[in-house]
Amino acid sequence: MSDRAKTLHLANPDQTCALAQALAPRLAPGDVLLLSGQIGAGKSHFARCLILASLDAPEDVPSPTYTLVQSYPGRRGDIWHADLYRLTDISEIEELGLIDAFSDAICLVEWPDRLGDLAPDSALRLQLDTSLPDDTRVVSLSWTDPSWDAKLENMPDV
Repeated sequence: MSDRAKTLHLANPDQTCALAQALAPRLAPGDVLLLSGQIGAGKSHFARCLILASLDAPEDVPSPTYTLVQSYPGRRGDIWHADLYRLTDISEIEELGLIDAFSDAICLVEWPDRLGDLAPDSALRLQLDTSLPDDTRVVSLSWTDPSWDAKLENMPDV
């Protein structure tokens, strides 16, 4: 499988949210998004917007920094939001049920480097970078699984 990529420049947090909202209805159980970037890059903001866009009714969507995983009943299947920043050992990933969720749920994983070899090859990788001035984010999307081609086709550049 060959690597595919797309880069977006998002001028503010609202555009980051708009990207997440545009992607949400295209996702289905088995889709995994790996969200990378330094602290404050907008990973949790992106995840929160995507989750809220996937729910039938709005609810509180806290960062799972301390619980490691939060799950939500989405319109198209369960949504798992994992923040692995505080993960102490890779064995905890299986204990959390995250490996099974990769095939059964829509999964958003912050700090995916903590997954090591357990990161699914089929995942969509989003790298959020804040090195530009103001609130501008550069979001680099990359994938190898061809199923993402159709899901990302005609995505707005926000």
